Amino acid sequence: MVKMIQVVTEGSWIDVVISSEIPVMVEFWAPGSVPCQMIEAIIDDLAMEYSGKILCCKANTDDSPNIASQYGIGTLPTFLFFKNGEEKESVIGAVPKSTLTATIDKYIDA
Repeated sequence: MVKMIQVVTEGSWIDVVISSEIPVMVEFWAPGSVPCQMIEAIIDDLAMEYSGKILCCKANTDDSPNIASQYGIGTLPTFLFFKNGEEKESVIGAVPKSTLTATIDKYIDA
């Protein structure tokens, strides 16, 4: 299966997230985080279901600490939603798929 999730770093953040023409969901995660591992399959599902409607990204907080700090990321996973380059909303923790779906649906064009 092809991964539909784009990895973003401090070097690609502006080009990938801020400049995106479609809404973006960014998961801030870390390799040792059990809650992040628990929801990995959900994020893969969402990326496939919403392909072309949103851009699903992952930012490793160990590799991109400045971005995590800039957005006040303290708990993992944290999901930030961007539209037109602006942060719109955050969802914190290993939440049910329905919570993320409801948030995504607010920002995609029907």
